[in-house]
Amino acid sequence: MSFSRRAVLAGAGGVTALMAMPAGLRAAPLSSGPMIDPPAPITRAERLARIAKVQGLMQEQRIAALLVESGSSLTYFTGIRWSRSERITAAVIPAQGQPIVVTPFFEAPSVKETLAVPADVRTWHEDASPFALIAEALKGRAGPVAVEQTTRAFITEGLAREGRFEVVSGAALVNACRQIKSPAELALMQRANTITLAAMREAHGAVREGMTAADIGALIEKATVRLGAQSDFALVLLNEASAYPHGSHSPQKVHEGSVVLMDCGCIVEDYQSDISRTFVFGEPTARQRKVWDTVRRGQDMVFGAAKVGTPVSVLDAAVRRFYESEGWGPGFALPGLPHRAGHGIGMDGHESPYLVGSDQTPLAPGMCFSNEPGIYMPGEFGIRLEDCWVMTEAGPKSFTPLARSLDDPI
Repeated sequence: MSFSRRAVLAGAGGVTALMAMPAGLRAAPLSSGPMIDPPAPITRAERLARIAKVQGLMQEQRIAALLVESGSSLTYFTGIRWSRSERITAAVIPAQGQPIVVTPFFEAPSVKETLAVPADVRTWHEDASPFALIAEALKGRAGPVAVEQTTRAFITEGLAREGRFEVVSGAALVNACRQIKSPAELALMQRANTITLAAMREAHGAVREGMTAADIGALIEKATVRLGAQSDFALVLLNEASAYPHGSHSPQKVHEGSVVLMDCGCIVEDYQSDISRTFVFGEPTARQRKVWDTVRRGQDMVFGAAKVGTPVSVLDAAVRRFYESEGWGPGFALPGLPHRAGHGIGMDGHESPYLVGSDQTPLAPGMCFSNEPGIYMPGEFGIRLEDCWVMTEAGPKSFTPLARSLDDPI
């Protein structure tokens, strides 16, 4: 469960027994030493293949072009790494021909530094309309203009107003490309996950009585950077705060019997990890062990339901049925599992498809997800175990070894 803030909050206690890995599930090896021989960044050839794929889809659907503003999808197709502001930087990917990049005049040199594909860079001055520039780039092209799904409303509205184009959602076009990860993408995700788990293991061994959530988070972030990745988030929840999926601002410290929930992620060449582990500082109670064991079995339920062609909603339903049989829930009710069983992951910490009842996307080889069926008891504690995985023809493959027991949680 990646966290939208680079924050470390406060939290409480979790636990349990050794669980066998579900049949068919393979785990990548874990290295706790220095990360060497990093995988190669995404190549120009791969980005050009992505553009060719989305252009083929547009031609099939008679769409004139796809507009992609600053963000992960712009990086995905063009390599451009640029933050969003009121000044528009965007790519127009036509159904045929090379992309057209629209950016402020004074930003063009900086934008070109990360541009990784051939493109026609067109600039606008502060007193001009970027929408007119985009409309000019689309002039003479037949069909509607698709807009990447995270594009801000003022851009979509300005495009429709200036160019009088029919504007449609580009979500299906982008998802058809981004949902299926290539071998190069998987290698980067593997490295990110390996680094995150190694950093969490190091921090776990350094937890001492009296530490705050911020103290533990700092250990994780420091180890992540030393191992060669950009730390994205290190959410640490202690004690009762672990009962709330994204924590509490109430100050907490580690003491005997504390539940320590660590939810962490890093970035390697634009690709993200998202791992959660929960343990108890000191001697766990029988209740903590029972809940930890149930969550670990919940992960098995998710993996056991993962088969090529199966709607992703089935994976969420499988763990909910199991939890209800154990007395949790029902449904999203507390105490129980109030959030989805997992989410897609890649260049964004959360991306489609989502392991939730409303998403009927069929599983396909190359799709990547988190598996995080936590259990939360407000006023007591919560347990979350989370590993990221890729769907293969042979079944789900975890990027990291699953937690073995409450006594050996990382």
